[in-house]
Amino acid sequence: MQIGGTTTNPTAATASAATPARDPSLEKAAKAFEAIFLRQMIGAMRSSSLSEGIFDSSATDQFRDMADARTADQMAQTGKFGIAELLMRQFGATASPTAAVAMKPQVAIAPDQGNEP
Repeated sequence: MQIGGTTTNPTAATASAATPARDPSLEKAAKAFEAIFLRQMIGAMRSSSLSEGIFDSSATDQFRDMADARTADQMAQTGKFGIAELLMRQFGATASPTAAVAMKPQVAIAPDQGNEP
């Protein structure tokens, strides 16, 4: 029986060593998806406004939308929401180059054996 906080967890050490390398294109796509999701969320929050401001115009709305898009992009780059991380975990195993080769269909057409109904 070991008691103390200085013992190491062998499963945690092997789990961190076994993490696969990240696919940069998958990471880029996951972060882009997170940015789009955050843009939609911010847009929905903006549209829930109950009244119009005295200085509201189409130009103000356009600049506000551009600022919201930039904010969403910056929020996605920080990774604080974790949406991109979850997407990379979910699709990382299926999107790896070795998995793509393994998933390639291997179809062999056998010559007709003369089996007619």
